[in-house]
Amino acid sequence: MKKRITVALILISVLVSTFCPWVHAEEAESITVYNWGQYISDGTDGYLDVIEEFTARTGIKVNYITYDSNESMYTKLKTGGATYDVIIPSDYMIAKLIEEDMLEPLNFDNIPNFQYIDEEFRNMEYDPENLYSVPYTWGTVGIIYNTKYVDDASSWASLWDERYEGKILMFDNCRDAFAIAQSRLGYSLNTEDVEELEACADLLKEQKPLVQSYVMDQIFDKMEREEAWIAPYYAGDYLFMVQENENLAFSFPEEGYNVFVDAMCIPKGCQNKEGAEAFINFLCDPEISGQNLEYLGYSTPETEAKQYMDPNVANSDIAYPDAETLSRATSFVNLSTEANQAMNSLWLEVKTAGSNTATYLIYTAIAVVIVAVIAVVIAMQKKKKKQRRGQSRK
Repeated sequence: MKKRITVALILISVLVSTFCPWVHAEEAESITVYNWGQYISDGTDGYLDVIEEFTARTGIKVNYITYDSNESMYTKLKTGGATYDVIIPSDYMIAKLIEEDMLEPLNFDNIPNFQYIDEEFRNMEYDPENLYSVPYTWGTVGIIYNTKYVDDASSWASLWDERYEGKILMFDNCRDAFAIAQSRLGYSLNTEDVEELEACADLLKEQKPLVQSYVMDQIFDKMEREEAWIAPYYAGDYLFMVQENENLAFSFPEEGYNVFVDAMCIPKGCQNKEGAEAFINFLCDPEISGQNLEYLGYSTPETEAKQYMDPNVANSDIAYPDAETLSRATSFVNLSTEANQAMNSLWLEVKTAGSNTATYLIYTAIAVVIVAVIAVVIAMQKKKKKQRRGQSRK
């Protein structure tokens, strides 16, 4: 009987593999893409599903995973435990990854669509020889605010306005948060002066009692549903959010702000480099870039791509600010290890400011003791039950 079943199963398997090749899809060529959340057109509202289209054209499956900050992405790469074929970090983080020999040089023979990248986005400071990266988007940081509750947000100072207490959101990553404080205090967004960094931390501590929460991707729901009224964030995401809430507005703060480039890279340890380069090449196709970035709201580094966008998007003064507005913008550079460590340490102080750490530790210790006591009591009760059962059997 078992032999008959085995033969039958073999025949079924052969027939299925012959006429239903998709059953073995897990064996198909694939790549793993590690990208920011909300950062690729996914087919919503009739827009192009980029990943689905890539697979349809190439047969390469995409395992798509997201992160919410450059720092969390870096930590994941540094600690290992997972491999990725394509990552999309920001400019200063790319410089850091290059410095630490964490990226593979690209074979541009496999990325012919690089020809469409505008000259101004080539050989940039973070990758001067253009060996390791291809620009994906560029954008700016500013203030998103709800005009029903906030009259003026032309200055970063509005994020310290007591009238908005409990309705203010703040970046949940140190580099962007410190840049806001640096702008307010008139410091360089790339300062490594410890005293200046400490002054920024003090300013952020002053703000903390007014902050509802420190967020990244959570900003979408909170601002769209008017759970919060004002927040710093990326211009591209504002253009996405305003479609859901027409009361939202955006400003480029008068003190200055960050302008950035996010680029596609291949990390060391990738499993499918050619597949990764095929994906990068696909995203550089002007038609794909145009449709993708029309959905995202971020700015394309390819002038050629604009012809595939809605003219209102291609001509947006938020996505493509004029030269005068951009003159107030500064790009991040990779800071020294010492400056990064100082900023990370100070950021931890900001996040824990006002917290009663001693009380927290005491309550935690009490909770551990209670759990241990309960475990002991349960164990003793089980032991007694076993003894009673043993006695009853005798």
